[in-house]
Amino acid sequence: MNGSEFIAATAAILFVAFLAGWFSHWLISRITRVTRSDMDDLDQMAQELHNAEEERDQAVTYLQQREAELTNKLAQTEAELHAAMDGLRSARHETEELRAYVERANQAG
Repeated sequence: MNGSEFIAATAAILFVAFLAGWFSHWLISRITRVTRSDMDDLDQMAQELHNAEEERDQAVTYLQQREAELTNKLAQTEAELHAAMDGLRSARHETEELRAYVERANQAG
């Protein structure tokens, strides 16, 4: 094999390698290409995700407000219960004092 045959063979091999690389690139880009409908689907999913996150945030805010309201009502109810129990305790004590007074008055009279 002389020099010019070697150069021609090398050029042919490099050209075939170039064509194989170009074809494989074209094939991969065709397979992995993102179509407009795929982009529209992604945009729609992103919008739905955004809406779902906003609804979740609103629900969390509502639940936090509701929890604060219920905690406040519970605290008020407990305060009223303690006040009622104190009043009942005081009334029982007064009743016992009156009962003892009446018994002493009946024994003395």
